[in-house]
Amino acid sequence: MDWLNEYQKWLAFEDLDTELRVILEKMKENERSLQESFSNHLAFGTGGMRAEMGPGINRLNIYTIRRASEGLGRYIIGQGGSAKRRGVVIAYDSRNRSAAFALEAVKTIGKQGISVYLFNKLMPTPLLSYAVRYLNAFSGIVITASHNPPEYNGYKVYGEDGGQLPPEAADKIIAHMNEVENELTVQVEDADQLLNEGLLTYIDDEVITNYLTELQQLQLNRNLVEQVSDALQIVYTPLHGAGNQPVCQALASFGFTRVNVVPEQELPDGNFPTATSPNPEESAAFELAITLGRQVNADILLATDPDADRLGIAIPNPEGEYHVLTGNQIGALLLNYLLSQKKLKGLDLENGIVFKTIVTSELGRRIATFYGCEVKDTLTGFKYISEQIQAVEESREYQFQFGYEESNGYLFGAFVREKDAVQAAVLAAEMAAYYKAQNKTVYDGLQEIYEQFGFYEESLYSLTLKGQDGAEKITSLMAGFRNTPLKELAGIAVQAVEDYQVSVREASGVTTEIILPKSNVLKYFLEDESWFCLRPSGTEPKIKLYIGVRADSSLTGQVRLKTVQNALVERINQILG
Repeated sequence: MDWLNEYQKWLAFEDLDTELRVILEKMKENERSLQESFSNHLAFGTGGMRAEMGPGINRLNIYTIRRASEGLGRYIIGQGGSAKRRGVVIAYDSRNRSAAFALEAVKTIGKQGISVYLFNKLMPTPLLSYAVRYLNAFSGIVITASHNPPEYNGYKVYGEDGGQLPPEAADKIIAHMNEVENELTVQVEDADQLLNEGLLTYIDDEVITNYLTELQQLQLNRNLVEQVSDALQIVYTPLHGAGNQPVCQALASFGFTRVNVVPEQELPDGNFPTATSPNPEESAAFELAITLGRQVNADILLATDPDADRLGIAIPNPEGEYHVLTGNQIGALLLNYLLSQKKLKGLDLENGIVFKTIVTSELGRRIATFYGCEVKDTLTGFKYISEQIQAVEESREYQFQFGYEESNGYLFGAFVREKDAVQAAVLAAEMAAYYKAQNKTVYDGLQEIYEQFGFYEESLYSLTLKGQDGAEKITSLMAGFRNTPLKELAGIAVQAVEDYQVSVREASGVTTEIILPKSNVLKYFLEDESWFCLRPSGTEPKIKLYIGVRADSSLTGQVRLKTVQNALVERINQILG
């Protein structure tokens, strides 16, 4: 695409947004920045779009929002009158311009005669998923860039089941987006006019009230919570995001009375002024929460990302310091608590099923199997877990119990079809209450899990290969592993290999089919229960290396993990020369 022509087209557009025009004028002398902003249309994947905000066809702004919304609207029209009447639910988080972008989506989709439902205040992504199902809408949109830096925003699209769009629907929307000749001239309607015509409905507290009612039905130990609620100290930070009210309301509804919200991070702010990174997977996000935790002697620290679909947890260790748990550790703790309590109450787990991604710890499999549940792996991305929940509900072969991924996404109530930090927060708090009632800490509970099932250690290593030949190197690297079968790593024999690109698993000379969508991913299983996975990024010039080991002690596990990782990196360097 001729970036200069696109830039000049924008500059010549008389009605260009004033703020964007000011930025464009400042960019005049920065050819590299202009080229990055105007060379290609912003990519729209199965999850939608995510990019830096600013002028240009490769940036998020009101015009690229309108282009995507026009494509979605045309897709909905193609599905018939019922789809138009059922319409689209739209939510937004605390990021800069999220509310304005949500309104642009409303004005574009409503202009096409499609019903639109807009939350009257910022709302977490899982509540958008719930609202699509609760209102029987045909689709949903949430304006968020999850835990990315402040300069980013995004546009995520959901299907009628409340899960992220499947690839087939995304491809059709992309085709309709490509029909838009000029994103600057997409027609929109005034919001007040849509309201008068009955095409726009503002969503009040009814949706979240019903969400909380359904969530309360999942509480396992109300009496136990009431016994320790006065003693259990919880610290929570929404990291300036959309989680504050929903999480606090949920905790209160579960009976938790000592919830200390980090005051500096309580209010929504798209600049995230007190957070180095608004990502609860990272220790830096807990700095202020740890300070408050020390003041109140907190039993557990909770953090949610800006759109409140991811939950992070920190707990006191025996030395009195707060330790930030990994996503795999949180998943193991929540899963073990959930299934153990269901079993204790005599609830049927015989047909229970747990979903995890292929790069999530194998500890979850050991726990779920112990309690009699089936475990099924999915590709990386919570949309694949959502699809599996839908499938088992339709077949009625299994009862969904829990779904999670190593990147801090958890779900145990299937009335939502997206990872849900509100759900995870109340389950984590109840788990902390359970250990508190026994004069134990969550750290004690984690050690008990390790003692019972083995010490599991995992790591994620990203190898960035920039430059024009970066993509070629990644392709060459994956081909090197495929063309020269790996027999051993770090002196440990390879037991099985799964190639998701050709949907084949090979183990001991036996080949079986993998029933998952095709993906450029390789996973190796070693005979000592170690494993590693190679997964090229679809959006960045990097390849991700996921590694997991099992040992009889934490120290042995850490040493083994480092040994496997070093051997893997050495093997990669050999292939790349």
